[in-house]
Amino acid sequence: MTVTIAEELLLLAYSDDKGKPLIADSRLDHAVAGALLAELAVRGRVELTGRTLTGRKLTVRDPRPLRDELLDGVLNHMAERSDRSPSWWLQRLEKHDRRMRLLSRLAAMGVLREQRDKALGIFTVTTWPTAFPGVEVAVRQRVSAALAGAHHDERTAALIGLVHSAGLTRKAFPGADRRRFKHFAAGAWASGPVASTVASINSAVKASSSGGAGGDGGDGG
Repeated sequence: MTVTIAEELLLLAYSDDKGKPLIADSRLDHAVAGALLAELAVRGRVELTGRTLTGRKLTVRDPRPLRDELLDGVLNHMAERSDRSPSWWLQRLEKHDRRMRLLSRLAAMGVLREQRDKALGIFTVTTWPTAFPGVEVAVRQRVSAALAGAHHDERTAALIGLVHSAGLTRKAFPGADRRRFKHFAAGAWASGPVASTVASINSAVKASSSGGAGGDGGDGG
């Protein structure tokens, strides 16, 4: 079963039993936007360009579709708007409906269960408890192995950095060494365009999330 970085992030960001997010919605929507950008970077579609800090932009290097409706929509949008900063793109992409679409996809795959209940007997509340834990277990195994120093791929490194930048470390991985998460968030796991691009996305996610509540402040500086 193939899932995107954004979907892996959501599996870590929701409680297995109650199916509720572990951090504030605003933080999570920013992190999901960052995960979509990171996916495009890992798949060689976008890359960080520009030499100065203020002049660094995300540039579409390969506009070919990925056969994923959500990712292709983002890629097409980026190709139309020319070069913009990671922060600029986060603000444009952090929409609640994108998170809901990803959660619905996970439910359609049988990984999560969409559960609707009434709050106060009036309002409909949707939660997403785990239906098949195997996918998240595999994700956690990959993350734990990478944190312990094992060989890892780019998408695992990107996921770890996003967990840190979203302020999710303490809630999703209590007791883990936060310094290792910071190491990945900074792009220190490799040299080259993918690592630097993902690091810039992580930095933008952390900056956008630092003012919100319900997390752990981007897991520190």
